[in-house]
Amino acid sequence: MKAISLCQRERIFTLLQEGYSSREVAFREKVSHVSVLRIKKKKEKTGHFDVVPRPGRPRILTERHDRNIAKLIKTVRRSLRKQGLVSRVKKRKPLLLKRHRIARKKFAQKYRNWTIEDWHKVVWSDESKFMIFGSDGREWCWRDPNLPLKPQHVKPTVKFGGGSIMIWGCMGAFGVGKYCKIDGRMDGELYREILEEEFLGTLSECNLSVDDVIFQQDNDPKHTANKTYEWFKDNDVEILDWPAQSPDLNPIEHLWNEIDRRLRQLPGNITSKDDLWDKVQLVWNQIDVDFCLKLIDTMPQRIKDVLRAGGGYTEW
Repeated sequence: MKAISLCQRERIFTLLQEGYSSREVAFREKVSHVSVLRIKKKKEKTGHFDVVPRPGRPRILTERHDRNIAKLIKTVRRSLRKQGLVSRVKKRKPLLLKRHRIARKKFAQKYRNWTIEDWHKVVWSDESKFMIFGSDGREWCWRDPNLPLKPQHVKPTVKFGGGSIMIWGCMGAFGVGKYCKIDGRMDGELYREILEEEFLGTLSECNLSVDDVIFQQDNDPKHTANKTYEWFKDNDVEILDWPAQSPDLNPIEHLWNEIDRRLRQLPGNITSKDDLWDKVQLVWNQIDVDFCLKLIDTMPQRIKDVLRAGGGYTEW
């Protein structure tokens, strides 16, 4: 079993002090529940996290070996740089299977001739989870920054692997639209209520009708349920046929990133879900129309990049 580092032990104890349960901490830190309890007990009993040295085989490498290895590493780095390879954090991207790449390529081929004005008709929507506390879990790799991303250059993610509050929001050429906090599990019925209140409410506030826009959503099952499609049909809403596993094609993803960045720049700490929600609302309402337009105006380039990557990963 891999030893738990001193840094991780301190982080585990900090999370416990923050009010997280031992099982929640074990899940977040990917350690056993028993390990969390042992760390807590040791800290409370001894006041430190020091690990007792384990008996084992004597080291094989001498100090001279260590120096030679360090020189070799520098040589390898120089060689990699000469080849144009640079160190980059692995980007978190959804896992792309063959069928996903095919669908993404077909989508890009279908919309390759759309103009910026065409994309301005789209209302972009998405859900995002904002976290009170967490680490970035970054992984590094060597790659050529001028070439398309390959599977070994990304870190596949699973949606919503942890966090505090879930937000639904939309945006368009008019700027940010209405948004809401999702309490509990969102099912098809709740999603249709959101469409009724937030999506149609956005159109009403912007003096738009459903005939003026095309609605974008991802392929989450609650978005594609029969009753949801009936709602779209009953309300005469045109839907953009969206390829699965394609957040890089959705400019609203960069809106979420901007909101997260601004949240981190706010003074003071975010201490609760209510506090986080208040600050998300504050930041959301500060996003101007020009920012949204700049994101949407990247769509022709995003389409080109998907075609260039053969439906594979892009830098977006």
